[in-house]
Order: sequence, then C-alpha cells, then structure tokens
Amino acid sequence: MELEIRTTEREQFVEITSRVNDALSGSSVTGGVVVVYCPHTTAGLTINENADPDVARDMLDVLGRLVPCDAGYRHCEGNADSHVKASMMGSSVTIPIRDNRLALGKWQGVFFCEFDGPRKRHLHVQVLGA
Repeated sequence: MELEIRTTEREQFVEITSRVNDALSGSSVTGGVVVVYCPHTTAGLTINENADPDVARDMLDVLGRLVPCDAGYRHCEGNADSHVKASMMGSSVTIPIRDNRLALGKWQGVFFCEFDGPRKRHLHVQVLGA
C-alpha cells in the first residue's frame, strides 16, 4: 500500500499514526509487523512522543542546530542539510502489530519527517503477518 503525504513547510514532522493504523484495518493480519518505508533522500521517519507537539518542534530545533542549512556543504543544490537530517532519522520504521493495531507505547506516534518541503511525498506500507 502507498500513503501520500503533502507537506506545507521546508521542515516539519507530520504524525501519520492513524493513517498507518488505517492501512492495517484493510488487512486480515492480527499479529506480525508493519514496515513503513520512505523512498526519499531528503525526508525520513521516526517514532516519538505524539501527546505534546512541542516534542516534534524540539526535535526540529535540535536538528537545525546540529545540521545547519549554511554549513558550507559541497552538495550545491541548497538541500545538503536535508540529506544529512534524513539519514539521521532513517528511511523506515518497523512496528509490531497486535490485534490488528500498531503495538506502540502509550505516548508513541509515527512521524514523517520533512526536511526539503513543501512537497508531495509517498510512503510504502507493507504488512507482514506472523
């Protein structure tokens, strides 16, 4: 299955937990894992707290300090920092499935991490039964 994500800012975290759970609802798999994969080199995925939106903002702030836009990169397209941040986040997350739902912790959510937006992006979702 494929999910389409539209971002509105150059850098943002978009919570996609409910969309991944919706993908499970169309499956008969009650146990196993789901893999969400991002096929983009300037975006990534992570799992983090979804109860307080300041966590995502703090993550973006820290990434901005660690990997600034204007650090004299050799890559000349103006998005070298985006590539580094995407590699730091990673291109996939694997989540256990329990009772046809994501087996996330109480405060966890799945986030798409945009570092070179705004754009229309696509994610691949693969459900694997136990």
